[in-house]
Amino acid sequence: MMKEIHHIDFTRVFDILSYQQKKYPQSKALNGKQNKNWKGYSIEEVIKQVDLISCWLIENKHQKGDRVAVMPKIGSPDWLMVDFACQQAGLILVPVHPTASIEEVTFILNETEAKMCITADVALYEKLIPLKESTSCKSIFHLAQDADGNLLSLIKQEATQHQQAALATRKNQILSEDLLAILYTSGTSGIPKGVMLTHANVVSSVKSMLTILPLNPGHRVLSFLPFSHIFERTASFTYVAFGAEIYFSQRLDELNHDFKSVKPVCCTTVPKTLEKMYDILSEKLLEKNRVKRNVIRWAMLVGEKYKDKQRQDVLYRIKLVVARILVLNTFRKALGGKIKFMAVGAAALRPDIGRLFSAAGILTLSGYGMTEASPFISVNRTEPGLNQFGTVGIPVPGVQIKIDEPNENGEGEILVKGPNIMQGYFNRPEQTREVFTDGGWFRTGDIGKMVNKRFLSITDRKKDVFKTSAGKYVAPQVLENYFTNSPFIMQCLILGFNKPFVSAVLVPNYSLLKVWCEEQGIHWTAPMYMVHNIKVVRKFQDEVDRLNETLQGFERIKKFILSEEEWTVENKDLTTSFKPRRIKLLEKHKNEIEKMYR
Repeated sequence: MMKEIHHIDFTRVFDILSYQQKKYPQSKALNGKQNKNWKGYSIEEVIKQVDLISCWLIENKHQKGDRVAVMPKIGSPDWLMVDFACQQAGLILVPVHPTASIEEVTFILNETEAKMCITADVALYEKLIPLKESTSCKSIFHLAQDADGNLLSLIKQEATQHQQAALATRKNQILSEDLLAILYTSGTSGIPKGVMLTHANVVSSVKSMLTILPLNPGHRVLSFLPFSHIFERTASFTYVAFGAEIYFSQRLDELNHDFKSVKPVCCTTVPKTLEKMYDILSEKLLEKNRVKRNVIRWAMLVGEKYKDKQRQDVLYRIKLVVARILVLNTFRKALGGKIKFMAVGAAALRPDIGRLFSAAGILTLSGYGMTEASPFISVNRTEPGLNQFGTVGIPVPGVQIKIDEPNENGEGEILVKGPNIMQGYFNRPEQTREVFTDGGWFRTGDIGKMVNKRFLSITDRKKDVFKTSAGKYVAPQVLENYFTNSPFIMQCLILGFNKPFVSAVLVPNYSLLKVWCEEQGIHWTAPMYMVHNIKVVRKFQDEVDRLNETLQGFERIKKFILSEEEWTVENKDLTTSFKPRRIKLLEKHKNEIEKMYR
């Protein structure tokens, strides 16, 4: 028996189902909400349903290599089963973000020639119905319960022997080198690029996590991140391989309740989730009760000085115990009480927040990844000495990292090589060649350095496109040009790299502003005073609000500051091609920017 288990392995992503069934089958492998109560599916039930969906796909003439677009929101047992079923039928999944515009969806459907699309709900389904006329996508379904157009309502309860044989044949035709998915990312030009990942790419990422995360069969995990991203999908595949019980939260406004009812051991998250919890504690520092305020401030200071257990002296350990009892245990209680660690991805986590949660007994494992890397590149560990706050950890097993042409500080572009790296960009051979060196290293476009020889630290962006701490890509130049559509805004610098929201430095059109002030009866003085005038600031808030209306939520300017001086080539704020010198302007407005994000 032990010999048989020793040889259990998986080479394609859908093999993970039988891997769990043979190694440590779970009676509640996947769990979702039904009438506000948790409903669990055993691994046997999951495999049966996945096979039935695969049989339906084959019966309806879907061929190996056909593309199917999926538009999920948060994951669910249904989504994961549909995902595995498409894989078994040899279909290539094309995840599309539910926030994508009709133009972006049309572009992706036409480029991939997707024949079918499955959406999360009826609203998205109805939004895409008109695209039947303008794209190759002639079949559109959704996964909303009890509504016309639901894909699963078409699936039969039993498969014939003929269908089962056809499925077995199809599965045998699928190789680990075959494409699993085409995932679109925002390019610097604004045109999405499809990242081609194979089964082998994603399987390598799953196996690397099996050696890192301290999860055991039967451990409960909670999933609530967007399922159109490779981060949460690969995490879900990994949970199945661990034999963990996955609970899929369905609504973000019920997340607090779900944490308390599930009591997970771990979850994947983005920095913004932790920042919100941190802000709640920070708000309590404004309470009138001075004793309570001082206790919270003291406990937070203790937490923010958290170090690896091996480096804690006796006095600090005593302080930590007291701080947990008085304040910090509220974090664990809010997350169910059993949580041990959180894998934080999509963007960098502030070191002080990472220390605070770790001090509360919730180890934060900051990591680094990209869609092109399936997605894991590096991650901090749970073992003593292998978690360094302010870094994104150590390369995952099988992945190599190299700093290209490092400067005097050891900083350079991060290059990556490993079995997890994509095959290239779909229909973009030239762009594919651009991101690979002659030696086969993938150029990430990120600037970083190695800390203590093995921890990777991200220090800057080589490309203009950046991520907020919520993991949203923002193209600053596009937004900068857009906000100068206001006659009152002469120049604009968009900020938000690794921050919870987008902000801006705005340079007013002072000649127009002077006229406006005179019309409004506002006494005009020097620009250095006018940028602080309440009525002037309110006017610019109105301009920003007006322009924000047509943008997606994560692109909107939430806060801004007004610059008292115009940026020119002469004062070195602009390049000779009249582009803002970002680093210089960030330094110039450093104090005001820090206040915005406090």
